[in-house]
Amino acid sequence: MLFHTWPFFIFFLIVYPIFLALKNTRFCTTWLLISSYVFYGWWNPLYLLLIVYSTLLDYICVNCMAKSPKKFMWLMISIVNNLGLLGFYKYSGFFVDNINVILGWIGTSYQIPPPDILLPVGISFYTFQSMSYTIDYYRGDIEREPSFIRFAAFVSLFPQLVAGPIERARNLLPQLQKPPRITLEDITDGLSLFVLGLFKKVALANYLAKFADLVYDAPDQYQSPALILATLAFGWQIYFDFSGYTDMARGIARLMGYRLMLNFNNPYLATGLGDFWARWHISLSTWFKDYVYIPLGGNRGGKYRTYFNVFITMVVSGFWHGAAWTFVIWGALHAIGTVLTRELERNAWYKESVPRWCKQLWVYIFVNFTWIFFRAENLHEAGTIIGRIFNSGFADPRFPLLALALALGVAIYQQLYESNWKKIIELSYVRIALVVFMIIYLSIFAGSADQPFIYFQF
Repeated sequence: MLFHTWPFFIFFLIVYPIFLALKNTRFCTTWLLISSYVFYGWWNPLYLLLIVYSTLLDYICVNCMAKSPKKFMWLMISIVNNLGLLGFYKYSGFFVDNINVILGWIGTSYQIPPPDILLPVGISFYTFQSMSYTIDYYRGDIEREPSFIRFAAFVSLFPQLVAGPIERARNLLPQLQKPPRITLEDITDGLSLFVLGLFKKVALANYLAKFADLVYDAPDQYQSPALILATLAFGWQIYFDFSGYTDMARGIARLMGYRLMLNFNNPYLATGLGDFWARWHISLSTWFKDYVYIPLGGNRGGKYRTYFNVFITMVVSGFWHGAAWTFVIWGALHAIGTVLTRELERNAWYKESVPRWCKQLWVYIFVNFTWIFFRAENLHEAGTIIGRIFNSGFADPRFPLLALALALGVAIYQQLYESNWKKIIELSYVRIALVVFMIIYLSIFAGSADQPFIYFQF
């Protein structure tokens, strides 16, 4: 059930009035949980078994932590179970493929049969969200949630269930513990966010995908200009696709009186790779910072230990995105780039003398180069694309000018948003005009709305 399809609109038209009627009663959370499970089970009812298991396990682990001196043991049970679920459903095929390659190298004819396992949508997101609850409780950062229904609603809240933002218990659980207060501002801001996300997904991401997919499906048939523009198009496509989903998720939650965290903050305006990761998929970046980078030692062990911790964290983050070596390489490239430029970005001359646009340009080029590994089907294809970018001749890429105009328009808007023009952009009549423009554009020009979100595969 995708946000931008009719089944979701019908689902929400049923769920929302009943939610409003129950919001000041003790049945509100139960209705929220039922709605979330219907939303998730719409993909496949069997998925519900996994999310219920993960939720129940972490709820029991924290309850046992509260009563037992062996808190660490219960924490480990939670972590091993959650990572075990993720490893089995998401990575078993990857490990079997690589073991078979090794068996072939050593001359063994035996091959392990590949597992025929369906990857449950959203499992990477809700396992991380649920696991953070047990870790935060173990650290003493949050109180135990006594209600299983409320905890289950926290894990499965349908606006952010399948692709985030990965919420923390300290932000979302307190909101679920009291009746939601829905103001007129929540309604208008929620609708604006939803329309913005819908525009990003349907008008921008899906449109750019036509060119990016065409070229990436047969990269050996295209010359350098087409491959470069397809890579840049994919860079904008994945941004519009994922931030569009997040905007719609935050808009729906806001309509219900809940505030989800900001997940994107104009990442292509970053002036350094550290800055980029502070703006891109913020809920995941902070998750890895809090639960991987800092437990590894963070920056407390000297310069080289810090570099090591950064490298491990970013490679693991890359592997989180997908069970393939292309994602590992993608994470490793960002790790190397971050380590190599970390000291430069702290240098006073660099910070004060190098023009801001120069810093933004190199980050933009680097990030888009790494998208090649993220988008390519395998390392051979990524190598083909990079090789042909530098070695093939020139041919008209036939890049749609409308896509170029739309991407440039958004880039200019973002530049203005981070300048003194922000006050003008945030004026109510300007925002209303932008929303009206997006609605008119969607009504006239938008094509098919059934293309899934890219991050659903993670």
